[in-house]
Amino acid sequence: MSRWLALIVLSSAALMTILDGSIVTVAMPAIQRELGFSPAELSWTVNAYLIPFGGLLLLAGRLGDLIGRKTMFLAGNLVFTAASLLAGLATGPGTLVAARFLQGVGSAMASAVVLGILVTLFSEPKERAKAIGVFAFTGAAGASIGQVVGGVLTDALSWNWIFFINLPIGLVTVLLAIPVLPKDRGLGLSAGADVIGALLVTAGLMLGIYTAVKIEEYGWLSGHTLGLGALTLALLAGFVARQATAREPLMPLRIFRSRNVVGGNLAQILSLSAMFAFQVIVALYMQRVLSYGALQTGLAMLPAAVAIGGISLFVSARLNTRFGERNVLLAGLVLLVAAMAWLARVPVAANYTTDLLPVMLLIAGGGLVLPALTTLGMSGAKADDAGLASGVFNTTQQVGMALGVALLSTLAAAETKGALAGGAAEAVALTDGYRLAFTVSAGLLVAAFVLSAVVLRQPKDQKVPA
Repeated sequence: MSRWLALIVLSSAALMTILDGSIVTVAMPAIQRELGFSPAELSWTVNAYLIPFGGLLLLAGRLGDLIGRKTMFLAGNLVFTAASLLAGLATGPGTLVAARFLQGVGSAMASAVVLGILVTLFSEPKERAKAIGVFAFTGAAGASIGQVVGGVLTDALSWNWIFFINLPIGLVTVLLAIPVLPKDRGLGLSAGADVIGALLVTAGLMLGIYTAVKIEEYGWLSGHTLGLGALTLALLAGFVARQATAREPLMPLRIFRSRNVVGGNLAQILSLSAMFAFQVIVALYMQRVLSYGALQTGLAMLPAAVAIGGISLFVSARLNTRFGERNVLLAGLVLLVAAMAWLARVPVAANYTTDLLPVMLLIAGGGLVLPALTTLGMSGAKADDAGLASGVFNTTQQVGMALGVALLSTLAAAETKGALAGGAAEAVALTDGYRLAFTVSAGLLVAAFVLSAVVLRQPKDQKVPA
């Protein structure tokens, strides 16, 4: 029973950080009005969270292996909760951006080790499948629920409460985690405190995510993008070289000997690039083309959250046990491709019931994809590297989301600009741009399907009945 209570604690922490990533988007207009953000500065209410979150995950995962995953989890939740209080009390742009950065740091510390704790708690394949299904439910549903909660809190109270809501969740999570989560001493800092490697990978990941989120502003072929992209590649190449030669590497390259670790992470980048961009671009389509309000948009996307969550929580574990994660993953990707293909023909004057609701139901494929990918991606890691593998998996998750939004938003904006220059009405031009983004999303998911079919293998300890 204590293991399942531990799972609830881990899932609650994950839900809190995921909610925080989406809840802010709905409140951004109110934040801009009250705190005096300029249009250019406003994006940093999101970016200041995303950059440290994605950039520090790998370092935090390895540190969790060294000092103990429970210690890292508790510290991360305390940092996140304190930063949430600071964000809610912010009276100016500088304070809010600094608080969002600290929230990202805390999220990275806690999130990096969650999967490592989970897979050590649930070693039996059937139970692990159920646990990962529950955990994936919180992640898949949390983003859409965040938009609804953000709209309600902002309209009924004020934008400050989108941060204050984290305080009771964070404190209860910490208090429950202390007795419930298993104690682990860690390997000790002497087992892998690679300071140079940590600096290289953290700087490279942060700079890479910063470059991705600024692509829409500067363009793909600008000197700014190309220069920072080259520097990012140089830092990451230096990190890989360091790991190949360091006596105690931060990220032992042996972890990539597993085809499931490599294939699972690559497939996740492709899949989440499409899925996260879907959430952002569909919301933009509803608001800018269909003139939905913030709360109306969140409610319109609620069926997707329910569908994904229901599949993750009640169906995916059984299917994974019966048919194997690899087969379930491929089936889920087929559903996601169908959803994006449906959106690629979305009209200017859409009817929600016939044009959007079917997509919200097809997107339930995400409830099959995420648990299966998590199991496959973590299956190749040894027990001592579970925290590291968790950090890598969470890192590629954030990189995939950042790259997906940057790529697809830029393509949509360019298509819209061209249509406007050709004399199209604004709604028509915007729809053309969004259609292109959904078409490319479908292509990314097809690539994920091919990669998964060719590279991934069902774990040996999880036999599939004939």
